[in-house]
Amino acid sequence: MNNYLIPANSKKSMLHFGIFNDLDLWIFGIGVGVTLFLLMVLPVEDLIPALIAISPGLITGFLVIPIANYHNVRTFFKSVYTFYTSDRKIPWKGWCFLDGENDKR
Repeated sequence: MNNYLIPANSKKSMLHFGIFNDLDLWIFGIGVGVTLFLLMVLPVEDLIPALIAISPGLITGFLVIPIANYHNVRTFFKSVYTFYTSDRKIPWKGWCFLDGENDKR
């Protein structure tokens, strides 16, 4: 019969720490690196330069944080963008579709 049971967490084994893929870690790593560089360069004694210095790390951290029903915030934004910019012709084949057969009831 070749019936296979795929566990619900099979995709998690392909992710780092069970949460992040490679692109997520690269994005967050670059954001943290830029933040560390800006912390060394900018005078962080004042509020505005300190906010500017930590903003890359906060923004990239926000983008890769996991959320429900999506992989992370970045994936959610990508889905929203695709939904509103693509041609939304959705082929419908519902439970009342007859597949060209005549209804002989």
